[in-house]
Amino acid sequence: MIKTISTPIQLIYAGGTFGSYGRPLAPLSAEVFLPTLQQLLADPNNAVNLLPIAWLNNTLIKDSSQLTPSDFVHFYKLLLSAYEQGSRRFVLITGTDTLSYLGAFLAEAFAGSDICVVVTGSMRPLLDSEILHSYTIDAQSDAWSNLKDALKLAAAGESGVRIGFGGESWPAQTVQKIHSHDFMAFTGHSRAAYPANSYIKTLPDTRRQHWLDDQQDIIDDIQARAEQACVHALYCLPNATDVLNSQLRALLSQPPCGIILLGFGAGNVPYSADLAEALQLAYEKGHMVICASQCPFGGVSDNYAAGSWQYDYQIIAGGRLTIPAIYARLLWLLLRYDSPARRRQRWLNNVNQTGTRIKKR
Repeated sequence: MIKTISTPIQLIYAGGTFGSYGRPLAPLSAEVFLPTLQQLLADPNNAVNLLPIAWLNNTLIKDSSQLTPSDFVHFYKLLLSAYEQGSRRFVLITGTDTLSYLGAFLAEAFAGSDICVVVTGSMRPLLDSEILHSYTIDAQSDAWSNLKDALKLAAAGESGVRIGFGGESWPAQTVQKIHSHDFMAFTGHSRAAYPANSYIKTLPDTRRQHWLDDQQDIIDDIQARAEQACVHALYCLPNATDVLNSQLRALLSQPPCGIILLGFGAGNVPYSADLAEALQLAYEKGHMVICASQCPFGGVSDNYAAGSWQYDYQIIAGGRLTIPAIYARLLWLLLRYDSPARRRQRWLNNVNQTGTRIKKR
């Protein structure tokens, strides 16, 4: 039987700066760090001891820059298993390098459920490395405040996957890292469409079980496909067009994959007949090519001839989706569906964050 919202918040530690310590900084082992964090959370002076918290055992603790599609599936399976056992609220602590990518992936994977996941991390370690005789919270770090905020968000139990960082929170698929050192390292917005609007506030037990049954039916395929799944990025630079053309053609012999084409401005891409031919060929071979903007805000449009030509060659507009969100959606489609046609159909059936999508003219 599915438990109620009174069940504890399941806390997952996955590594990153949050758990680093010493001189020079290095991650503490889970055997050392987790008991220390448990003691700090239980301390009445730390103001979070009244929240019901449990620990979800996680065997994958690594630097987030080393995460792979198979690792993303690991966290999906970990959360799915706990959700199936009745847990609904989770806080996942991970490194900031791929925090937005992992959050967006989980948002795609759990769309249609009533799970509540808050992903957080920190720019400075939780523990003060100036105090080496005991493990003490670093008062100058953002780690403790980020964790407290994440736990409060999870306690509220709002369905969906959110990222909490620097005193703010956003739907996971709107978030991107904008600063490599500052505590306000991430930003996002609240005007998100799919998958944020596909979460259910409260699922009846029967519908939840149907959702879980659907996931269990495909979990083995998802794990197997993760071993081969790949999303590439092609970055437009002021080069001759044959550079971009050769980069794209080098991918055409691979199994169907995801390709993010990072255009200038609103998605402008330098035209050549050879590149247009390569884009059409990529589609015919089953690759999904999504156009995104190099700009952190605004997304793409077909207002300029310099960008609109590509949509005549089966390119899909990324809309206002961030690069991490485009990566996450491409990866989930590669894992979830067994044919290029089904992946493409699924993407095009989802209205992007602007409420519109660019269609082939």
